[in-house]
Amino acid sequence: MTVFEINGKLLIVDAGVLFPEDNHPGVDLILPDINNIKDRMQDVVGIVLTHGHEDHIGAVPYVLRMREDIPIYGSELCLAFVEAKLKEHRIKAKTIVVKEGDVQKLGPFECEFVAVNHSIPDALAVFIRTVAGNVLHTGDFKMDQLPLDGRITDLRAFARLGEEGVDLFMTDSTNAEVPGFTTHEREIGPVLDTVFGQSRGKIVVASFASHVHRIQQVLDAAARHGRKVVMVGRSMVRNMGLAADLGYLNVPDGVLVDLKAVASLPDDRLVLIATGSQGEPMAALSRIANRDHKVEVGPGDTVIFASSLIPGNENSVFRVINGLMRLGARVVHQGNAKVHVSGHASAGELLYCYNIVRPKNVMPVHGEIRHLVANGALAVQTGVDPDRVMLAEDGVVVDLSEGVARIVGAVPCGYLYVDGSSVGEITDAELKDRLILAEEGFISVFAVVDSSSGEIVAGPHIQARGMAEDESVFDQLDLTGPLAEAARDYRDAHQLEQVLRRAVGQFASRKLRRRPMIIPVVIET
Repeated sequence: MTVFEINGKLLIVDAGVLFPEDNHPGVDLILPDINNIKDRMQDVVGIVLTHGHEDHIGAVPYVLRMREDIPIYGSELCLAFVEAKLKEHRIKAKTIVVKEGDVQKLGPFECEFVAVNHSIPDALAVFIRTVAGNVLHTGDFKMDQLPLDGRITDLRAFARLGEEGVDLFMTDSTNAEVPGFTTHEREIGPVLDTVFGQSRGKIVVASFASHVHRIQQVLDAAARHGRKVVMVGRSMVRNMGLAADLGYLNVPDGVLVDLKAVASLPDDRLVLIATGSQGEPMAALSRIANRDHKVEVGPGDTVIFASSLIPGNENSVFRVINGLMRLGARVVHQGNAKVHVSGHASAGELLYCYNIVRPKNVMPVHGEIRHLVANGALAVQTGVDPDRVMLAEDGVVVDLSEGVARIVGAVPCGYLYVDGSSVGEITDAELKDRLILAEEGFISVFAVVDSSSGEIVAGPHIQARGMAEDESVFDQLDLTGPLAEAARDYRDAHQLEQVLRRAVGQFASRKLRRRPMIIPVVIET
């Protein structure tokens, strides 16, 4: 999510989500921190979406909760995905469909849209004209010269905009460390054909629920091999239904069948397309691996992971792969077959773009810091002044004036966690508590004292949860002495609770080599 400001007006480009990792227990989604502008929502002239992937549109409903009538601009497919998401949140939004070549005036911003190729149809770059300078934001893109839908990245438009003058070039950094050029999407088709031809049982293909091009290739391969296809997973069914209705997905006649038909079809005539390519615990594929789904796999069946590993998800994915192989399934993934290509430009493509656009300033976006640094280094190789490369992480403020970009400060910026029905209420401190509970265990200490004399009436009693040791280990811990000593100078229950916490904590650290969560409770009578 990027916010542009000029003359007191704000333009938002993309509003996506992150997915929780192992250090985010209990978290459902991670939103960009929009607290810095939540009091300025009336100044927002629009939200521009570059494409329909979750990491670019997933936070839109949460932004619109603050102001529902913000106009949203995006391609037809992108807005179809957004509107389906908004419907679940009971939000009626103002959406404006745009396509390549369109120009929209949004307050002091003039936005021109440019076709780019990505792993989802209808992706767009946006060229933003302002009195302070021009910005070209690529969104996610690559330069596949043989795309399945024939829609290539419009380098002629990039060159034209470069001639007009690009004061700040914000370009996708995801594959900046990868040398050369990203493989053509259509090279996946023959590999899928080979895998389908070798498979004797049912085939399960795991893919992102928005990867229309990959689903198209699976449908085509299934048709060639006389197999029926079943979509599994709510988001997969919804998104592919929208893509088919809008003409972005061509479903061969008679290939697609309902999940209810699985029981009546022989395994060698069945293909299931499921969510869960990143090892998400509640997704269809994880449940299949755990034997918690109506679809079962076993010896003779083939599972294809038709996606790349998102950094941080490796353990979850390998856990699912191990579970599937334990059931006897053959698992085909990026590590042992060419069943996925990236949707992002590699270093060679980025060099081409820098030489075509010839930007005055560069701000690498979309990636971890190592990707941003690698992208910035590519810009320098093409002649961009190192001082004109803005390596900006979340919250950094970049000022563009008279053709010069500078990092001028930063705003407070963290993460907003969605946890059940709460949004932004879970803090990093509470996540730390959850990790302690998960990793170190929990000890509660209970005591009753006479409020007038400070005398211990009952306890202290200790209960432990999540500890490897039996509770009898605490028999050697003397809490009566420290409590009695503290009671001589009795002030309130909180004073005694701190004494208990300190004594139990020292014992657990010294004897058990653990740092559990300790909750002391002292009740006054």
